[in-house]
Amino acid sequence: MVQPIKGRGAISNPEGRFEPRRREALDDGWGTIEEELPPLETIVTAEPGKSIITRNDSPDLAFSQSINPYKGCEHGCIYCYARPSHAYLNLSPGLDFETRIFYKPNAAQLLDAELRRPGYLPSPIALGANTDPYQPVERQLRVTRSILEVLARFRHPVGIITKGTGIERDLDLIADLARDRLVSVGITITTLEPELKRTLEPRAAAPAARLRTMRRLADAGVPVRVMFSPVIPFVNDAELERVLEAGAQAGASAASYVLLRLPYELKDLFRQWLQANLPLKAEHVMSLVRQSRGGKDNQAEFGTRMRGTGAFAELIAKRFALARRRFGLEREPRPANLGAFRVPPAAGDQLGLF
Repeated sequence: MVQPIKGRGAISNPEGRFEPRRREALDDGWGTIEEELPPLETIVTAEPGKSIITRNDSPDLAFSQSINPYKGCEHGCIYCYARPSHAYLNLSPGLDFETRIFYKPNAAQLLDAELRRPGYLPSPIALGANTDPYQPVERQLRVTRSILEVLARFRHPVGIITKGTGIERDLDLIADLARDRLVSVGITITTLEPELKRTLEPRAAAPAARLRTMRRLADAGVPVRVMFSPVIPFVNDAELERVLEAGAQAGASAASYVLLRLPYELKDLFRQWLQANLPLKAEHVMSLVRQSRGGKDNQAEFGTRMRGTGAFAELIAKRFALARRRFGLEREPRPANLGAFRVPPAAGDQLGLF
């Protein structure tokens, strides 16, 4: 059996689907497979870009614009649907995804330029729709903060999704945006069990720490959503009501959930994680996944990919609706204040005399 790697979510580093070759370790009798491997280090690489805003027209998403400050994520969540995107970099969605991190050093400059384009119409920008904007490396690089500084100058609406307590370092900017109804924050809490969190999302903040962050944001006047995501059948689904109740007690005013998604290489990585960490549950978990995905491991169609289909998915939807109502989490944030948008003077612009 493949053994878990301490502090990492993935257990292997398979090639991405675009690679022409596959490699497999074989024991040649010299005992090399049993030799201790060097520790996995995180490699962070600057990747200057030409654009910063990604646009979509998906009916499943509540936003049409997003910014991802980082590619890859050191949190190492085994369920992350963004893992397969590393295949486009000729890297593995496995361990490479959580150890090879890329960032745009010119993110703030790119965003400033895009918001100044003639005819630009503001609509909320989602930060962290793919990978977490407050993963550990943000403490040094401050890419997310630089983006928020630009958005604050332009009075541009933003929605932030994170499970990182590092968001508290930007509370000055976020509270300022909240005063003009320009920000909302979603905090993901997948489990309240520290032992499950340790293997499921090994380098993310502890559940109790995320709840404290939620309280600080709410106390600062920031609309907060508790996100129970993903719902993993027979792994964390029993915690749905507990997570929503804890979020409400921490100041959340809204809630949401997403059923586990297993696109492309992720389905094999997740199976490995199950076999290594929950071997007695593995087959039943995957059976429930398939029952909720039309008999497949994944369902990519709009309208069903976030919630699933079938008896289990319907039960989760009913439980969620009841719990959301019971804990007062139906207060959706007011629409973003698009009228606050303004284009500030650029560096070097000459101000009028009158």
